[in-house]
Amino acid sequence: MESLQAIKQRFEIIGNDLHLNRALEKAIRVAPTDISVLVTGESGVGKENIPKIIHHLSHRKHAKYIAVNCGAIPEGTIDSELFGHEKGSFTGATAARSGYFEVADGGTIFLDEVGELPLTTQVRLLRVLENGEFIKVGSSQTQKTNVRIVAATNINMQQAINKGKFREDLYYRLSTIEINLPPLRERVGDIHLLFRKFASDFAQKYKMPPVKLSDNAVRALENYGYPGNIRQLRNIAEEISVVEENRLISSERLLQYLPSKGTNLPSIIESKKSTSEFSSEREIMYKILFDMRNDINDLKKLTLDLMQSGSIEKVKEENKNLIQKIYKENVLDSETENQVEVVRINEKYKDSDSYDFEETIDADESLSIQDKEIELIKKSLERNKGKRKLAAKELGISERTLYRKIKHYQL
Repeated sequence: MESLQAIKQRFEIIGNDLHLNRALEKAIRVAPTDISVLVTGESGVGKENIPKIIHHLSHRKHAKYIAVNCGAIPEGTIDSELFGHEKGSFTGATAARSGYFEVADGGTIFLDEVGELPLTTQVRLLRVLENGEFIKVGSSQTQKTNVRIVAATNINMQQAINKGKFREDLYYRLSTIEINLPPLRERVGDIHLLFRKFASDFAQKYKMPPVKLSDNAVRALENYGYPGNIRQLRNIAEEISVVEENRLISSERLLQYLPSKGTNLPSIIESKKSTSEFSSEREIMYKILFDMRNDINDLKKLTLDLMQSGSIEKVKEENKNLIQKIYKENVLDSETENQVEVVRINEKYKDSDSYDFEETIDADESLSIQDKEIELIKKSLERNKGKRKLAAKELGISERTLYRKIKHYQL
């Protein structure tokens, strides 16, 4: 077994903090086993080093090592990414695909930001941990995999469990061994060492002398809170190396690179990410595609029932609710929605003596209805801070319809 110092040199880990050494020692001792490991700690503390150490010191070191950022994959596609899918299992699945658990068979998978996994995916992951089995999306065949899982998170898992965002049974399966990495502010003796290492690296990269700190600057560096941890310290060292002409940095110059309010840094803003809210057009398109897949599956069922029974009336009766659902979601066109909107506005003003909406609407004012619709959409989006899902709910239309209208009116 390699020594602690040899491991630090091999993986370029700087520092002699007691808690850091304890975390590395646990990683070294657990590496030869197949026990699941959960790495915890704030963002930017270097959690990604622990699974690398565990993999390269295990009997799986010659097999694949795959790192997956669970928070960066849209909810609609994460099952396909992890477990694979069959051809035709959803719109756009033109060919079968192997997931990470199939590709990494015999190796190690690092699930970064595991706390961001959707609950449905957590159920699939629990099955892999319990008996090494998984099922591809769109398949009914069970497959086996022999994968060692190392997970990491920067959120409080007990709070996530209490809020119903993470399964308690999955947490206990993942955290057979829990390794916690301390934040940089608790490793005061390592801060200057890390800065000197970063300054030396950037000096070589940009072909210039390395920056050095005065005694007062060293004390100022060590007294800062570093909400962004090692990542933030590295960025500070790079900025100073590039910007400053004088290679000896005083405390006054250093303080200009240290944000006065670390709590405002993006690196520590707690993301209140909802799995049902999409922050980009790409993610909305994913949702629309999966909705279309469900609609197509419903239509396939109706067609199959019709072929088998040969009676349209019988199919209509047996699938009455399904037909109503499809009609409601897909047949409601823009003209009908405009009429619904007119009725909604009329209801709003029906008790007013000075304004009778029914009497003012006629065939010549169709353009004003469109203008009113645009105005309502704009107001709703502004009121809900651009969140289309909330705006659609307030307007009484589907998110897909709102997205189409935004495109049509070029809002």
